Amino acid sequence: MKVLITGGVGYIGSHTAVKLIDDGHDVTLLDNHSNSSPQALAAVRGVVGRHVPFELGDMGDGAFLDAVLAAGGFDAVVHFAAFKAVAESCAAPLPYYRNNVSATVCLLERMAARGVRALVFSSSATVYGNPSTVPIAEASPLAPVNPYGHTKLAVENLLRALCAADSRWRVSILRYFNPIGAHPSGLIGEAPQGTPNNLLPYVAQVAAGRRERLRVFGNDYPTPDGTCVRDYIHVMDLAAGHALALEHLFDRPGVNIHNLGTGRGHSVLEVVRAFETASGRAVPYDVVDRRSGDVATSYADPSRARDELRWTAQHDLHRMCEDQWRWQSKHPNGYD
Repeated sequence: MKVLITGGVGYIGSHTAVKLIDDGHDVTLLDNHSNSSPQALAAVRGVVGRHVPFELGDMGDGAFLDAVLAAGGFDAVVHFAAFKAVAESCAAPLPYYRNNVSATVCLLERMAARGVRALVFSSSATVYGNPSTVPIAEASPLAPVNPYGHTKLAVENLLRALCAADSRWRVSILRYFNPIGAHPSGLIGEAPQGTPNNLLPYVAQVAAGRRERLRVFGNDYPTPDGTCVRDYIHVMDLAAGHALALEHLFDRPGVNIHNLGTGRGHSVLEVVRAFETASGRAVPYDVVDRRSGDVATSYADPSRARDELRWTAQHDLHRMCEDQWRWQSKHPNGYD
C-alpha cells in the first residue's frame, strides 16, 4: 500500500515507518518537527537504506494537507501526530485540543475530499483513566482523567460518528500502553526534548550520567514492592501491531479497536533493576511523594489483538532495556 504517516519522524512514527517499509509498503512521512528532530528522518533513511519521501508541514493547514494527499495517491493514513505529555496537557489544554482534535478534523476532511477513507489511529490507554480492575479490556469503561486522554477519546468518538455516517470508512483504533525501547540498530529511538516525561528515557539518562538521580513517585502503593506497575511494550512490537492493523484494515468496515500491550505489568523498581542489568550501570534513585493522578496498577488484556490481528508482543523487559541502552549509548544527547 501507499501509506502516509503523520508524525512520521516522532518516536513511534519513525519505528513504524521502518517496519512498514521493511514489509514492502510505500511510505511517505509527514511532520512539523514540533516534537521531533530533523535528524530522525536521516536516521530512518539510514536504517532502511534508501530514500524515504518526507513532507514538512502542519496538519492544521488544510491547503498543505490537500496538496500532499492529492499528489500522493495514498491508500491509507497512519495518524500519530499529537502532543502527548499528561502534565503539559493539564497546564495548557488549549494547544492539546487544537493540535490533537482540531488538526485531526482537518486531516479527516482532506482525506474524505481526496477519497482516502482508511485510517489507523494512534490512541492510548489513557482513555481508560483509573481502571477499577485489571487487566484492562477494550470494553472497560472510558473515563480519562486529564486533557491529553480527553483529546484521544474525543477523536475516537469522532471516528465512530464518521464511520456510522459513511460506511466507506475503515478505521483501526490502537490503544497502547507504555512504549519503551528502540530499534535494535540503535540508530533510532526516543529523544525527548528537555526533561523526559516517561520513565525509561529518564532511567537511561541517569545510567548514562546525564542526570544525577531518578525520582520514584511513591513506594506505598498496593503492589509487590510499593511502586506503580505498568505494562511496558517494546516500540518494535508496537510498530508490528500497526503493520498488522494496516493489513487487516480492509477486512471489515467501520471502527475496530485493539489494545496493544504485553498483558503483564512491571513495577518502577523492577524496571530500574532490569536497566541496571542491561546497562551494567547503577541507577540511583530517591523515593518522593506520590504524583497526582497516578494509579497503582495498569496493564492490558491484549487477547482481542491476538485473536483478530494475530499479534502478540515478542520482546521481554530485558530486551527493551538492552535496546534502550544501545540507543542511549550511541546518542547521549538524543539526535542532537
